[in-house]
Amino acid sequence: MRPISPLLLAAAIALPVSAPLTAQAATPGEVLTTYADIAEAAYADAHSSAETLQAAIEAFLAAPSAEGLEAARTAWRAARVPYMQTEVFRFGNAIVDDWEGRVNAWPLDEGLIDYVARGYVGGDDNGLADLNVVANPSFTLGGETVDAATIDAALLQDVLHEADDVDANVATGYHAVEFLLWGQDLNGTGPGAGDRPWTDYAQGEACTNDNCDRRAEYLRAATGLLVADLAEMAGHWTEEGEARATLMADERAGLASILTGMGSLSYGELAGERIRLGLLLNDPEEEQDCFSDNTPWSHFYDGVGIRNVYVGTYTRIDGSVVSGAGLDTLVAAADPALDTALRGGLDASVAALQTMVDTAEGGMAYDMMLAPGNAEGETVIMAAVNALVAQTRDIERAITALGLDGVSLEGSDSLDNPSSVFQ
Repeated sequence: MRPISPLLLAAAIALPVSAPLTAQAATPGEVLTTYADIAEAAYADAHSSAETLQAAIEAFLAAPSAEGLEAARTAWRAARVPYMQTEVFRFGNAIVDDWEGRVNAWPLDEGLIDYVARGYVGGDDNGLADLNVVANPSFTLGGETVDAATIDAALLQDVLHEADDVDANVATGYHAVEFLLWGQDLNGTGPGAGDRPWTDYAQGEACTNDNCDRRAEYLRAATGLLVADLAEMAGHWTEEGEARATLMADERAGLASILTGMGSLSYGELAGERIRLGLLLNDPEEEQDCFSDNTPWSHFYDGVGIRNVYVGTYTRIDGSVVSGAGLDTLVAAADPALDTALRGGLDASVAALQTMVDTAEGGMAYDMMLAPGNAEGETVIMAAVNALVAQTRDIERAITALGLDGVSLEGSDSLDNPSSVFQ
């Protein structure tokens, strides 16, 4: 992968987080404050990096070129760094779960948006899988004619996104923008990401694949929505924000929210749905950032985000650090050995995900790791899965140690009942 300045943070982030030399007493309220402060900072970083992405896209659309497209792609990858570290705030915070589908829903039937190689689309049970709104200024939805002469935020958000109540009809968010920047990855489990030509946005006779003006409208609208949605969530975690107020209203429920997010992302979502499932199916369509081949980095920063909230430390994109009393202080007071084990498990999972990144950087893209018969790729992937599962067991022990009965973590058939994914 191309070097990106925000990704240089990974060198520091990947280092193990050492336990404090002396245990520091902390109250649940102080732990919740740190958690909310990290959320506020991380979402603010996600918002500002999306604004940087928006500026790069506007520059590209103003004067399309190969260099401009690559600059926009670079900004998209950089924008994923802080956002993926916010995913740990899902599952335990309803306000985040209700919002998340607008910004990071996947997988998507990309034919809803633009041209595709039809044989490569997986939306056989989705009537809108090949709608191609970029090419169609008018279409029928639910028996009604939709005027799509102008592609704007209202069309994307209110009409197309999750149209017909189909989750794969993803019209907004990072992955819609990703598709418009890269196009489909038609390489299967071979090397190479999507390779959309910059001329898909050229004007006049230089335009390729038709409708370059409408494609630009869609890209501009989707990026603007992403910026607005991230600003909204960043606001929810400020001192006066609804998410912070809800978290702080009940200390026990707040601590349960932290552990629910950690455990559910670690086990059901990341180890299961995002990593193990794709390996079971040997299917690159199951990878998180399937157009750009940025998946190993997204997995890595998910892992870092889990560790951030446990130890109460977040490294911002400008290099500054937000830190305070972490959940580790409460676990250490209840069971010092468990705190040591959980810290070690979090470091081990981040290290395993770093190995996944290093393997991809070394020439074996994530798609290639998923290929049938690729023993080395399977070893790398399963090392990450096993580390995430192991740390989840310690997260469950922490829930018990803190007396937080009734906490339920997300599961995954790919981990709990693997044979069912083939049925």
